[in-house]
Amino acid sequence: MQEVIIIGPGYPLRGGLATFDQRLAQQFSQQGYHCTIFSFSLQYPSLFFPGKTQYSTDPAPEGIAIQSLINSVNPFNWLRIGNLLKKKKPAIIVVRYWIPFMAPALGTICRIARKSKHTKVIAITDNIFPHEKRFGDSFLTPYFLKSCDAFITMSEKVLHDLRSVLPNANALQVAHPLYDNFGDPVSPEVARKKLYLPRGEKIILFFGFIRKYKGLDLLLQAMSDPRLANVRLLVAGEFYDDKGPYVAQVKKSGIESQVIWSNEFIPDSEVKYYLCAADVVIQPYRQATQSGVTPLAYHFEKPMIVTNVGSLPSLVPHGKVGLVCEPDPGSIADAIVHFYELGPGSFVPQLRKEKEKYSWSKLVKAITDLALLPLAPGEKE
Repeated sequence: MQEVIIIGPGYPLRGGLATFDQRLAQQFSQQGYHCTIFSFSLQYPSLFFPGKTQYSTDPAPEGIAIQSLINSVNPFNWLRIGNLLKKKKPAIIVVRYWIPFMAPALGTICRIARKSKHTKVIAITDNIFPHEKRFGDSFLTPYFLKSCDAFITMSEKVLHDLRSVLPNANALQVAHPLYDNFGDPVSPEVARKKLYLPRGEKIILFFGFIRKYKGLDLLLQAMSDPRLANVRLLVAGEFYDDKGPYVAQVKKSGIESQVIWSNEFIPDSEVKYYLCAADVVIQPYRQATQSGVTPLAYHFEKPMIVTNVGSLPSLVPHGKVGLVCEPDPGSIADAIVHFYELGPGSFVPQLRKEKEKYSWSKLVKAITDLALLPLAPGEKE
């Protein structure tokens, strides 16, 4: 039985990356691999973490081997974990890359692990260039990328960014699989009762961590359009920005009665209620690569309204599974009005057809296919 190690967040760490890694590990196991997640004993120093806690309150996932081993800021730890992996000689290391802060740790570990001459390192690159740029990104990211044999991207934008750094890299673009591990859908009536939301009203959902690039302020401005006076906005997710300006904007716009705040991290066990309570999921992003919210909406067969940025329009075919608008308040308001003119049910048949594209087995196949390839010319260290 071939061994696969996934390097990335896992329980008790919380969030979309951990959820993804755990579901991917489950898929590898189902397909006959021996799979373990090497997670972090320290992911972010508390000084650099914008949320309230890095840890989940849900029970541990069953049947998944997770070891919290990696300290992101301790070079001696990187050497120890790298040598541990070099000795273990797994067939494949799948390493998640989402932010340059992690480049020194992950790049060092992977460099050492590859010295076994037995292990292929395949990176799943959520971003090459981060949404929020910081000093040092330009040399940290190449340091990590050059420690890998091949790459998976989940959007054309990230693939393009990767090619701008490593033109000859072995890489495949694979659609972000569906998050099918949050349980089965429930009826809107059950979901709204669970969340104490009004029945019979129009409710749109903004879901996930709140950061500037996600455009919640644009959506709040759109909500002041008189045509949306009978629409309620449910904002579900933890603030990673200062909450004050958003609250002040709502008050200044006079839309307090339209906005429902649920500003805590949403546990996995509660996710389905938020998705199922809404008529539509809205992503008013200023910029994007891909989004974990999109496959979540597909799983629960919820139409989407997305802005015309990054890969979002290709993931949400306009007029089929949702609507695409421009990242400005007027266009967002027009899209919401048009959505209700068409009716939520008009999108469901195409949603059910489109979601068949997004499978975890396709991602595993792409990873294992890349592991069979030789290094691209010029990319060896």
